Amino acid sequence: MEIEVAKRLQRTEEYYFSKKLREIDEMNRNGAQVINLGIGSPDLPPHPEVIKTLQEQAALSTTHGYQSYKGAPALRTAMADWYARYYRVSLNPNTEILPLIGSKEGIVHICMTYLQEADEALIPNPGYPAYSSAVTITGATPVTYNLKAENNWLPDFEELESRDLSRVKLMWINYPHMPTGSLADRAFFERIIEFGKKHQILICHDNPYSFILNEHPQSIMEVPGALDVAIELNSLSKSSNMAGWRIGMLIANENRIGQIMRFKSNMDSGMFLPLQLAAAKALSLDKEWYTQLNQEYKLRREKVFEIMDLLGCTYDRNQVGLFVWARIPEGFENSYQLCDDILYKAHVFITPGGIFGSEGEQFIRISLCAKTEVYESAIERIKKALA
Repeated sequence: MEIEVAKRLQRTEEYYFSKKLREIDEMNRNGAQVINLGIGSPDLPPHPEVIKTLQEQAALSTTHGYQSYKGAPALRTAMADWYARYYRVSLNPNTEILPLIGSKEGIVHICMTYLQEADEALIPNPGYPAYSSAVTITGATPVTYNLKAENNWLPDFEELESRDLSRVKLMWINYPHMPTGSLADRAFFERIIEFGKKHQILICHDNPYSFILNEHPQSIMEVPGALDVAIELNSLSKSSNMAGWRIGMLIANENRIGQIMRFKSNMDSGMFLPLQLAAAKALSLDKEWYTQLNQEYKLRREKVFEIMDLLGCTYDRNQVGLFVWARIPEGFENSYQLCDDILYKAHVFITPGGIFGSEGEQFIRISLCAKTEVYESAIERIKKALA
């Protein structure tokens, strides 16, 4: 018996990494031992005190029941303190913060709360594929806006203002930007808030990379009046090495928190309390944690620069975040061709920029989530493959 999938999935393809990892698994079963430099899953552990808190809380008999849909007060307070300490933003932990089971969950929650058929949402090109997928699942239409290297991968406001925006209900932005590693300054955030207010567009800022190789973390919520027109997602996945723990947060005004809760409360039954209390511990860590983390990422980034040089790619040494983004050399039709060439010849997997949109087709992305010796092995393999 065959049951047709819902229309919402007929316009949505399986995630590229899901398909490619199956191919890599098959290669490994045949003895390839592929080095995976594609996915941004931190390989370093959380702080020891975070793990200790999880262990202690999980050993208690009183921490295993259902939890509040709004998250534990201790976690919401820790999130508010973290925003005040590092982003200079004052938030009410009871009304303006919603803990999430990972910030990717928040992308879906926001889209399902506010979008429906006939609506449009602005999506960055290049950008995180989940934005487009989440919009499509709602029945709304994702409409891309192009980001260009010559404009530091920022939106072209003149081009946006020339469009018919009457059906646009929300706009996804993401700085530090993934996959390009570009930064946005305060002036940009002020302008995007003005743009949202002018056109009655909800600005959704996805902000999981602000602590990685970046000396000055920023939040869109630093702009006065941002809560009137913006939502921000944040995460402990990258900054605290807790990707598998699925701990994120949504920052919005009280009214929007309530609206999103109407959807979220029907989708989950809260988060395991020991996870929440361990996350609160992670959020309480001082700046030294981030300094040590970035010292390791700086060493790894130098090795990735070596790989990019071997491949004849060009790149900005000042980019931030968990990846290195680089333009491919002439001689390749697109990034897929180069990446497959390296995968099949050197057994090294790197990410084609084309999966992030048409503006990424001439770029590749390499993750910083591998040990230095792994990059050294990849360098040797690529050298042999290119010889």
